[in-house]
Amino acid sequence: MGAITTSADFVQAVSNEVFSKVKDHSSLAALCPASPIPFSGIDVFTFSLDGEVAIVGEGDNKPAGNATVEPVTIKPIKVVYQHRVTDEFLRCSEEKGLAMLAAFTEGFARKIASGLDIMAMHGLNPATMTAATTAIGTNHFDTCTAIPGTSDPVADLEDAVAAIGDYPVAGIAISRAFAAKLAKVAVGNVPQYPEFRLGANPGALNGIPCDVNATVSKVASGGTADGAILGDFSAFRWGFADQIPMEVIEYGDPDGQGDLKRSNQVVLRAEAYIGWGILDKAAFARVTA
Repeated sequence: MGAITTSADFVQAVSNEVFSKVKDHSSLAALCPASPIPFSGIDVFTFSLDGEVAIVGEGDNKPAGNATVEPVTIKPIKVVYQHRVTDEFLRCSEEKGLAMLAAFTEGFARKIASGLDIMAMHGLNPATMTAATTAIGTNHFDTCTAIPGTSDPVADLEDAVAAIGDYPVAGIAISRAFAAKLAKVAVGNVPQYPEFRLGANPGALNGIPCDVNATVSKVASGGTADGAILGDFSAFRWGFADQIPMEVIEYGDPDGQGDLKRSNQVVLRAEAYIGWGILDKAAFARVTA
């Protein structure tokens, strides 16, 4: 985090209304509800029966069937977002302070939410947009089947659906650029997906839950962005092991930018332990940009 300090005049009277420019959110949270994750992690067992039932004739032996049971380990990762402000923040009026605290808390929550997408979708450290090889490894959606994007977004989605085979499509995360392509699909000058026009986020595509989000197309330098990620989101688990919405740190040097008291500053910090796991990568496919 850079040594940038928010400086504001907390003394003069102002409106207690605060406008937040933080618009981040999580598509994964929108498409898949959170599950409790133990602080020490958890193993989720995947169970499959390979093959089908067999007819057994009179006097015939019962044939053997194949079954596989494999664990997927979900271990929480610690994430943090923090920022310095002048210590006037602590001395402003109660009404103004409450409004500012609410705005910071909401902003931090949105940043952590978008961070979940960037980590679980692309395996990146959200702060640096570089591969988090040690912390995440291959536990992300960009290791699932990729369908190269074309000029026909509908055909691309159909190819992605075919790629996941027997798994149902329970949700689609869509980038803004891909949504704009869908909005332009027309037959005889009649738009086929007008609900995506003008940057709208309709929440469904042909009855399938969807979410339009900039996090879908986040990519490391030199990488290939995703246009859409679809699949059976019941095969995905995520949740918080611990969450500290926000704390105000008044003493010390918690971010390596110098003593707070000497600089007349405080640090606002939000932390969370987030865990996730893809139970079967065959249940998902993505269309690349």
